[in-house]
Amino acid sequence: MKKTSLFLLLSITLFFVKTAQSQSKEKEFTGAQATLKHYKALYVINSNDTKKIGGTLRNINNALEDPRLKGKLEVELIAFGDGVAVYEKSGTFEAALKGLEAKGVLLAQCSNTVRERHIDKNDLFPFISYVPSGNGEIIIRQYQGWAVVHP
Repeated sequence: MKKTSLFLLLSITLFFVKTAQSQSKEKEFTGAQATLKHYKALYVINSNDTKKIGGTLRNINNALEDPRLKGKLEVELIAFGDGVAVYEKSGTFEAALKGLEAKGVLLAQCSNTVRERHIDKNDLFPFISYVPSGNGEIIIRQYQGWAVVHP
């Protein structure tokens, strides 16, 4: 009787181990599927940290090049507060920004920041757009269904 019980216990254990192994081989995770025809993402920058700005610009490029999203993604970059540094002519981001603009990325600056900090628009790149407020842009885009990304 003891041998039968031991054999039965070993058989059940072996069955569950094999089932778990076969399931893990069958269902390899490959990430989310892009099932929609169009996606929209608003990237937010409010820091003048050059590493953070550079990382945000790389993140945008990475999203645009993701094979699941390629040709399906609309992107806007909104800068406000210290994030205005991304659009300053004295900075190092012109080439990266022009590259993103060429890919269709909307480049927007908060007008409140410009006004409150007494920034001359001539010190910012001429190819950027202005919105009344960065926070307003975030709120409106969120309610329009845009993913808000704040790296």
